[in-house]
Amino acid sequence: MKKIKVFFAVLMCKCIRFVAKLMGRGSSLPGQITLKFFPDILKYIKLPSKVIAVTGSNGKTSTLEMIAHVLKSAGFKVAYNKEGSNQIEGVTTFLLSSCNLGGKVKSDIVIMESDERFARHTFKHFKPNHLIITNLYRDQLTRNGHPEWVYDVISECMDDSMELILNADDPLVSKFGKGRDKVRYFGADKLSFDEEENTSVYHDGKYCPCCKAPMEYEYYHYNHIGKYECKKCGHKRNDTQWTITDASLEEGYVVVNGKYKIEISFSSIYHCYNTLAAFAAADIAGVPLDTAAKALSNYDLASGRIVDFKLGQREGTLLVSKHENSISYDQSIRVAKADKRGSSVMIIVDAISRKYDTYETSWLWDIDFEMLKSENVKEIILAGKYVEDLKTRFSFTNIDDNIIKCFKDIPEAAEYLKSGDGFIYVITCFSDKHKLLELTEGGKA
Repeated sequence: MKKIKVFFAVLMCKCIRFVAKLMGRGSSLPGQITLKFFPDILKYIKLPSKVIAVTGSNGKTSTLEMIAHVLKSAGFKVAYNKEGSNQIEGVTTFLLSSCNLGGKVKSDIVIMESDERFARHTFKHFKPNHLIITNLYRDQLTRNGHPEWVYDVISECMDDSMELILNADDPLVSKFGKGRDKVRYFGADKLSFDEEENTSVYHDGKYCPCCKAPMEYEYYHYNHIGKYECKKCGHKRNDTQWTITDASLEEGYVVVNGKYKIEISFSSIYHCYNTLAAFAAADIAGVPLDTAAKALSNYDLASGRIVDFKLGQREGTLLVSKHENSISYDQSIRVAKADKRGSSVMIIVDAISRKYDTYETSWLWDIDFEMLKSENVKEIILAGKYVEDLKTRFSFTNIDDNIIKCFKDIPEAAEYLKSGDGFIYVITCFSDKHKLLELTEGGKA
């Protein structure tokens, strides 16, 4: 009976996926329909001996893409949710689509990203051998609430069979390791561009996530990510097995464990952490570290997070930054601010979400727009339906009003940019990126 069940579930999923692709439908639909008929099907499929999962607030898709690239470069046959659908329906689609009709996944290794809220559902019927947790931030308040609530939700998916691979520099993430034997950490030593004081709009690391006493920091890499210690309960940054020992965002490289130099194609501390997590996963999978470093060097993401384009005679880069996630925006702003060529920076907020209806914009007040007060930023263009919300937020930044231009209409803003000169950075979300890219040359929505 079990074999018949698996046969029909896999066949159903493959057939629906074939039809869905012809219709241009998403990768979650086949899994969604299959689960209605076979809700516990993931319990019965045969996975390879190595299954690595990635979850967290930010960086899941980019990290997974880099892991897949390294493993394939090393000769592994890899199954993963490359289309980015990371809830239980999308995971079901890619796993069943990777199976033969007997329910065996046809790969050497399975890697997957899981939505942090849905990990408890995704891993109900099977457990990954290794779970990488990138970070936990304020993210999509209307669906995720507080990061500590997300922490509790992720905790529900864990058991002693799983090894946790944790970001030691995030105090909430590192809390997952307390009292566990099977845990390893990745993180960064003190770097030349670190800060001794928190300069963000808010400070989610100010109080210990374990006992709520004040937390002390030796340095900050960004926001609440850094080296911390609670003097009351002893919660502190753990020693790391995979460590960024040196890095230069200006020259575009990181050095891991004092030995492996990786050239990064995108100069962001965010990207450094994603690269480090991918390096750790490659090590876990058995890839020689020299091979992993070589594969990661100068790797360009294909997931659409960073898109180069041309608008009129001007070159530009679009940085996809999650709406309702201030730290995602902060890291994109840091990239634009650091570019010494002098650039125009365009912020677009035209739709809050692709998936649910909300008009909530309080998250704009958590973003460090103050960083755009820089000699490297020549002008700021605010655009989209929520331009008045942006304008109000910027009125509190002390940035010169004369360099700020506001447009509710995105095509009108694009026409304005065509008339200028210099480099352009566009910072917006997946919800809105196509609204600009469809007006450009070279950029693909």
